[in-house]
Amino acid sequence: MRRNTVKRTVPLLGLVTTALVALTACGLGATGETESTTTAAKIPDLAPGQQVSIVFESYNYGLAGAWTDTFNALITQFGAEHPNIKVTAQKPQGNSPNPTTDTISSIQSQIVAGNPPDVAQLGFSDLDFTIHQLGAKPLDTLVGKQEVQRNFDGARYPFAPKARTLSDWDGHTYGVPFVLSTPVLYYNASLFEQAGLNSATPPTTWAQVAEAGKTIAEHTGKGGVYIDCLTKSAKDWCFQSMVRSNGGRVISEDRAKLAYADQPVVEVAKMGQQLVASGAMPKLDQKQGYEAFARGEIGMILESSAIQGTFMTGAKGKWDLRSAAMPSFDGKPTIPTNSGAGLHILANDPAKQRAAWELITFLTNEAAYTKISQGIGYLPLRTGLLDDANGLAAWSKANPLLAPNVAQLDRMEPWISMPGNSYLQIRDGMMEAVESIVFQGKDPQSTLAAAREAGAKLLP
Repeated sequence: MRRNTVKRTVPLLGLVTTALVALTACGLGATGETESTTTAAKIPDLAPGQQVSIVFESYNYGLAGAWTDTFNALITQFGAEHPNIKVTAQKPQGNSPNPTTDTISSIQSQIVAGNPPDVAQLGFSDLDFTIHQLGAKPLDTLVGKQEVQRNFDGARYPFAPKARTLSDWDGHTYGVPFVLSTPVLYYNASLFEQAGLNSATPPTTWAQVAEAGKTIAEHTGKGGVYIDCLTKSAKDWCFQSMVRSNGGRVISEDRAKLAYADQPVVEVAKMGQQLVASGAMPKLDQKQGYEAFARGEIGMILESSAIQGTFMTGAKGKWDLRSAAMPSFDGKPTIPTNSGAGLHILANDPAKQRAAWELITFLTNEAAYTKISQGIGYLPLRTGLLDDANGLAAWSKANPLLAPNVAQLDRMEPWISMPGNSYLQIRDGMMEAVESIVFQGKDPQSTLAAAREAGAKLLP
């Protein structure tokens, strides 16, 4: 996939500007790569016994339970296999309820202080900024295109075709896609039965979701449905999927014009508002929503498989957890977009760059994806593992919750990042508007139009 680079950006303020401009001046993360860049000398392999220390920043370390446990085990195993490479793993600096929202500000602060992490897990919606302002290195320049493709091809199982290009920009691979999900409708089959609904036939359209959600709320006293996509904390990956599935976009294909006051977007926000007004959807923030579902207090939730492990733990021995494909808008095909993040090298030192590449290839190999899928629930990007008796075949058969996610991968579209240095303000302004419409009852059209007008002033 080729993505167009937007070169005119709104300057950052103060020391951040100084630090980032200095990086760009050194040729790090600059736009307009030349042919000489693609044929530059590769970073050398580490010499036998050469000791290297690197810092790995990942939002998984800001999430308790399965996330931290799984990644601690992986880093420990990497150290055993690479005794000359010491990895210090850390979470992003910040105190947000969702640590993924702290990643960019965390790395910016560390750049200013002169000690950014050497390798970082960064969201796909941050890709533009990650490349052009944080100085992510083109991997095909560092280690060569053949080595990058060799990693994608794997020892046995290659990356899914639509996954392997998610961190590409202007003909270069700037990161290795690491973890992702498409929107999945998890549901509490026990509540369905209590409400007199057939748990074997979950809703397939949003109209059916609304009807089932209201029935569950009225007959059980529990929440009917919760759509995480409609909160600011969720960012906009899933919201983009809902909008695309309703025939719209939040930004034009060339990323030059904001489109989130167009009719398809207004309709999505209005639908969420009606779910709340009818009593089908409780007024909860993101964390409250998925925790309530895990406790068995909500009938359905549209969510990333990143939370699947939490749901499984909550449901075990208490209620029947099942999953289904993302619901559609009547008569329209669903277009799932992806959540998740890629792994990027930010180090300037060649030895640290090589060590970072070793860590990236380890974390994206078949064995690592087996552990990540089993421990957290993320879709393994090497999907052939799902049919491997020595991989995830038995686990996949015992955990049918993953099936809708796998089925949606073939028609997945990428999570599109907003352009420019003010992209977070644009995205957050849009999602604040959506959240206020859904949970505070504000007028959909005028609220989104005002947010679009404010966002347009921040475009590069």
